Amino acid sequence: MDTNRGLPAIESHRVLHIWITENLKMVPVPERAYGNFFEEHCYIVLHVPQSLKATSGAPKDLHYWVGKEAGVEAQDTAGSFVQHLQEALGGATVQHREAQGHESACFRSYFRPGIIYRKGGLASALKHVETNVYNIQRLLRIRAGKHVSASEVELSWHSFNKSDIFLLDLGKMMIQWNGPKTSTAEKARGLALTRSLQDRERGGRAQIGVVDDEAEATDLMQIMEAVLGCRVGNLHTAMPSKSIDQLQKANVRLYHVYEKGKDVVIQELSTCPLAQDLLQEENCYILDQGGFKIYVWQGRMTSLQEKKAAFSRALGFIQAKGYPSYTNVEVVDEGAESAAFKQLFRSWSGEQRKNKHLRGVGKLLQVKLDVGKLHSHPELAAQLRMVDDGSGKVEVWSIQDSCRQPVDPTHHGQLCAGNCYLVLYTYQKMGLVQYILYLWQGLQAAAHKIKALKSNAEELDLQYHGVLVQEHVTMGSEPPHFLAIFQGQLVIFQGSAGHDGKGQPESATRLFHVRGTDSYNTWTLEVPARASALNSNDIFLLTTAGLCYLWFGKGCSGDQREMARTVVTVISRKDKEMVLEGQEPPHFWEALGGRAPYPSDKRLPEDVSDFQPRLFECSIQTGPLVLTEVVFFSQEDLDKYDVMLLDTWEEIFLWLGAAASQWKQEAVAWGQEYLKTHPGGRSLATPIVLVKQGHEPPTFTGWFHTWDPYKWTSNQSYEEVVEGGLGAVSAISEITAVNNFQLSRWPSNGRAGPAAPWALKGSKDSSKSELELGPKAGGRSSSPRSVASGSLPREQLMHQAVEDLPEGVDPAHKESYLSDSDFQEIFGKSKEEFYSMAKWRQQQEKKQLGFF
Repeated sequence: MDTNRGLPAIESHRVLHIWITENLKMVPVPERAYGNFFEEHCYIVLHVPQSLKATSGAPKDLHYWVGKEAGVEAQDTAGSFVQHLQEALGGATVQHREAQGHESACFRSYFRPGIIYRKGGLASALKHVETNVYNIQRLLRIRAGKHVSASEVELSWHSFNKSDIFLLDLGKMMIQWNGPKTSTAEKARGLALTRSLQDRERGGRAQIGVVDDEAEATDLMQIMEAVLGCRVGNLHTAMPSKSIDQLQKANVRLYHVYEKGKDVVIQELSTCPLAQDLLQEENCYILDQGGFKIYVWQGRMTSLQEKKAAFSRALGFIQAKGYPSYTNVEVVDEGAESAAFKQLFRSWSGEQRKNKHLRGVGKLLQVKLDVGKLHSHPELAAQLRMVDDGSGKVEVWSIQDSCRQPVDPTHHGQLCAGNCYLVLYTYQKMGLVQYILYLWQGLQAAAHKIKALKSNAEELDLQYHGVLVQEHVTMGSEPPHFLAIFQGQLVIFQGSAGHDGKGQPESATRLFHVRGTDSYNTWTLEVPARASALNSNDIFLLTTAGLCYLWFGKGCSGDQREMARTVVTVISRKDKEMVLEGQEPPHFWEALGGRAPYPSDKRLPEDVSDFQPRLFECSIQTGPLVLTEVVFFSQEDLDKYDVMLLDTWEEIFLWLGAAASQWKQEAVAWGQEYLKTHPGGRSLATPIVLVKQGHEPPTFTGWFHTWDPYKWTSNQSYEEVVEGGLGAVSAISEITAVNNFQLSRWPSNGRAGPAAPWALKGSKDSSKSELELGPKAGGRSSSPRSVASGSLPREQLMHQAVEDLPEGVDPAHKESYLSDSDFQEIFGKSKEEFYSMAKWRQQQEKKQLGFF
């Protein structure tokens, strides 16, 4: 597309649009080729959020990707196209500059199961991705972190190492070789990419073999050696990818950028934590995040000339600082800031959030809590931070002498600042019993009590077979649901005296601060008994030897007064005297040690920060915490081998996959380290919630666009996929090698599938070798080789459970066993047309027609 001839129409139903530079024009990339990038080209990727209504003003993301072999002319063409496209899109667009191999998390998050870097350029006469073409020989090195990437490398053993995954693609056969130092999670991600290539480029017909252990997969190794030659020497260990730890990401600096005469001046303004009011609408700023990423923020009054110079200024800054040329750049306009940018500031108030409801404790009054609604609308539960209305079963234990002691139900809401408590809450969701275990830590609790709190929580979790959701709560930062389960009766006493006040003299004067307007947000805290502790906006309870004063500040509401009257009976049964601010009797002041100044200004409304939730993978390794962000996340991004951190700003969730339970202790520490190193200056008392796969509360699932509660029951593990999910396996009986050899059967120990007979015809020139698919001689039956030829009656395939399928049928590709005529009649298209579609569309049609 020539940038001078206008811009292409953008289809509103599509989320992702990609263009490639070709002959100094921008040409749309077909959907089936998404994720493939040629090194000699530049690409433009436009992401339009579909989950949000267009009227919401959600920012679009416009990425400018540069291949490592791309020429200057290709880069200029793409740069010009970006400018035109940016102007056409108007505001609310975040621009990104991406360099091959160093893409942002946002960019990588679009391409599941991974990105493939392809050598060379795209000739005009060629397709981006050839479908059903089998005369291929290539070797891909797969780096299977949370964001998977694959690069074409030299077809030689010299390309291999112990730490990566390698895919030998022979057209009709694909052999995945797993390095001995790769984890199960990496193997699973690598296999997902391999199967994606099988579906997208081979129409599901290519055979897949997996080499986990060379000694056990001798037959597959013979095939590899027939292509690559004999391996000489030992494999080397790959250089680890440079990872950015949280401390480096926390080092943020803000610069004001402006012109002085003909010079561009960059002046440092501040380091973290940054305040939003430093950004002025008429100015342009550069924010340097530890050399890891450079942001350019443009105020709404910035001139068009300055906006056009944003990338060049960022690149000049990178060069002046001596940062790598591939350093990621993100240009944001005022009002269209990304979630990652906002979280670099202490707080962030957005125009769109000012009129939003259902945010924070104070907003609970606007919604009548309906338990059924909270469970059927988890997004509501997540915003309110309430799994239900708090009417479930409550059990409380106090930590005494390193053991947990049950607390009498009459004293459930009475906690001491010098103690730690376990609060087990039991409720029902959709007929299933669910649990939340709160680990409450007093601010005055000794270290040994905190340690005992955690060990007792583990014991309790074991008793409940590991199904407890554990939430770590620090005194003063209790979440709304914790307050709700005590129905407004939560009272926190100073010290560590018993619940009956034992240890406190009968005549002691004590002052209690009551805050809250209803049973969902009210809590009472004992404060120093002096006049300076009072506040005109609230209610205080003063107990003396013979009398109890209930003091009402001038700024308190009727709801506050009602709640305070219910709390009084919990603290004292003495005679009560109501006292209005300004009408206190002399004895009131005497009990507080005399008059003293106290806050009397009207309390301002709580600042509602405009922060979106963010999801990260926690790197399971020793050393500093390394997080990988998944942008535009979904349930699909949660894998059984993962430890994921979900930051909703008011809470930190640590999600443990079923195969990652051994990291349970470290996970909470990772959450604490995340808060400590956060550039926004986060409170270390932010609640941390430990959630295990299959036991997610609605306060967690509600942050995901959709959630399938049954997903975990049907998912196969990597081992299950390799052992049986790739298809039925028959055995190789012989390989006749040197110049010509025949591969007559598949390896039982090489883990290949789906079953089909192949012939590998080789010559002295291994580049001419090819694998040929064909049925062996013999009659047709329901044996694996007949099944593979694809001629089963539709009745044996449609709407059939896995156990009812004929022997050898791959359940994931039932439709491929139909005859061509049956396939055309049922699907309304040929197999080639079907397999050239996007994977999600294939799955959708298969579900509708009974082949899923």
